[in-house]
Amino acid sequence: MSELLPWWLPWLLLLLALLGWWWATGRVGRANRQRQRVASAGEATAEDLLAEAGFEVLDRQVTARWALLVDDEPVEVTCRADLVVEREGERFVAEVKTGAVAPDPARPATRRQLLEYALVFDVTGVLLVDVPEGRIRRVAFPGVARDR
Repeated sequence: MSELLPWWLPWLLLLLALLGWWWATGRVGRANRQRQRVASAGEATAEDLLAEAGFEVLDRQVTARWALLVDDEPVEVTCRADLVVEREGERFVAEVKTGAVAPDPARPATRRQLLEYALVFDVTGVLLVDVPEGRIRRVAFPGVARDR
């Protein structure tokens, strides 16, 4: 059977596979870099919005470690919030959203993220900064012990 195939065909297929891999990884990398640029610009805009509303940025990209219990065994996890801000002696975790859908606090992924912040961080409350709309929204979870 190999006598029927030209000697260069496997090399051509390998070259095509490598070119396809190179193109796909480059495309993913470009998309990731673009998302990062949008997120960075969004966070800068969010900081301006927060400053205009009287908030002072205390920290950026804050990581908190905590343990949850799985079958009575502690499992350490981390979560990272975009900003910790303060106004009039009250501290808040601020989550910055730049997309069209993500700023909706009723969206399950966004809601769960904000709820985790309310539980993990020692803050007065949680803010959702909707960059496209230029809005700062305070999100509370009635019945959650840490919600003040």
